[in-house]
Amino acid sequence: MKKTDSRWNDTRRIKSSGNVFVDLGFDPAEAEVLKLRAEVMLRLEQLVKERGWTQTEAARHLGVTQPRVSRLVKGKWQDFSLDMLLTLAMRAGLKPTLRLAH
Repeated sequence: MKKTDSRWNDTRRIKSSGNVFVDLGFDPAEAEVLKLRAEVMLRLEQLVKERGWTQTEAARHLGVTQPRVSRLVKGKWQDFSLDMLLTLAMRAGLKPTLRLAH
């Protein structure tokens, strides 16, 4: 979208559902998985920064390649399944949990 597009001047505000992926039109079930993936990726990125790891050090700790860590810290969520992200979280010493609510 170019900045000359009239949508840039649209100042209306729409209340968020609390899940940006739902707001973007994803199916609610898929949106929840995408939200979880984004949350785990963000936490992993924060952990790498907190520990002061270089991407090479992070790769060694996580058991993946440095280019894979690069994609992780750049937020390339398409490249990571939820399973893989949870595996990386465990390797990093995090304790992911899953709660199901209705």
